[in-house]
Amino acid sequence: MRTTPPNSQSTQGRYGRHGSWRRIGTAAVATAALALAGLGTAAHANAAPAPQKVTAKTIAAQVAKAHVSYTTQCDATPAKGFASCNALRVTGGTTAFQEEQAAKKGLTTPATIKPNAASATPTGYGPSDLQDAYGLTSAASSNGSGETIAIVDAYDDPNAESDLAEYRSYYGLSDCTTDNGCFTKVSQTGSTTSLPTADSGWAGEISLDLDMASAICPNCNILLVEAKSSSMANLGTAVNRAVTLGAKYVSNSYGGSESSSDTSYDSSYFNHPGVAITVSAGDEGYGAEYPAASRYVTSVGGTKLSTSSNSRGWTESVWKTSSTEGTGSGCSSYDAKPSWQTDATCAKRMISDVSAVADPATGVSVYDTYGDGTGWVTYGGTSASSPIIAGVYALAGTPGSSDYPASYPYAAAGTSALNDVTSGNNGTCTTSYYCTATSGYDGPTGWGTPEGLDAFTG
Repeated sequence: MRTTPPNSQSTQGRYGRHGSWRRIGTAAVATAALALAGLGTAAHANAAPAPQKVTAKTIAAQVAKAHVSYTTQCDATPAKGFASCNALRVTGGTTAFQEEQAAKKGLTTPATIKPNAASATPTGYGPSDLQDAYGLTSAASSNGSGETIAIVDAYDDPNAESDLAEYRSYYGLSDCTTDNGCFTKVSQTGSTTSLPTADSGWAGEISLDLDMASAICPNCNILLVEAKSSSMANLGTAVNRAVTLGAKYVSNSYGGSESSSDTSYDSSYFNHPGVAITVSAGDEGYGAEYPAASRYVTSVGGTKLSTSSNSRGWTESVWKTSSTEGTGSGCSSYDAKPSWQTDATCAKRMISDVSAVADPATGVSVYDTYGDGTGWVTYGGTSASSPIIAGVYALAGTPGSSDYPASYPYAAAGTSALNDVTSGNNGTCTTSYYCTATSGYDGPTGWGTPEGLDAFTG
């Protein structure tokens, strides 16, 4: 019996959990040939080698490299640090899904961004930058008390609490610890003592998620729920645990290929009225992923966020680094369209709903000592944008008990409550708005990015 969907997502440091998320360091990076300079700015280093064409026959070899079997992994226990079922993204390396997607696009290997070294000080965007960019400065200082944001990830990060403490201390945020009741870490069973096996690959994702929730909603409590593996069954069980423990905002930075099983996963794990569940749209560029395609969640795309001399002080475009790296989007093959989504040609669920910063070249600062770093690193990917949007929902307040909060931005569509992103694309597609930004709704960025809280309030 299949235990997980063939998923992969961006969490989005290197490739992340759901679709795929990429993380980038503070110095020059390898394959993507990018270097960060200052806060959220980037300079192009040596050009990446020209892509080499491959045939479909190479896919099997690519899969083997990723330590995952398409035909058997769904019924097997994946090696630690790797994903199940072709596959949920892993921060510590590429997955079969990434390898397959690269092969389909004529590349020998997927683009992989890895920092050369951690930095002694942050070089990416911090809380004040993100709050300013999304019109949240006032709300972040006064809202969120008593609200709990849940972060769902796989495996254990032993340094999660201490790394979070360092991030919050550096940026002048209040303490959020187990002792003061602000931070709680549990397994998918709810245990605070019997935790999953530690994994350095997922630890980077966990640090990113915790730091972004803190950056947007400093007054919120944080619940970290760790699944015992990266299967959809275990990650979904962790989502259910988060809701059972009272979280009204649940962020998921993982995902993968769609499958015919998705509708059953919807009903088993994601149908929670009254809870804002956010999911990364993916980091592999154009293409639909699950669980971002679930009709019960808010699917979150990614942007490139840059400072500007305009009245807002910021500008955004669709995040696309290369043919294999950029925000996900697309029309689902399986999931039904929610009643509030009314775009023109997709008969089923369309990804995304809203968006936030995800481009590693304009990335966010994260403190991590158990994953890839020994200090400050800079991340990108929709693994960053999902907890950011979860934080916005938390600032906006408890959803209506029978509401699916994914509908809220649609009620505010076309208003000043959202920054419409109108430039850029994440690939090629036959229906333009599926992959190309336009005025109003489009797949890569949904209805846009937050400008205050009005678009996230019932």
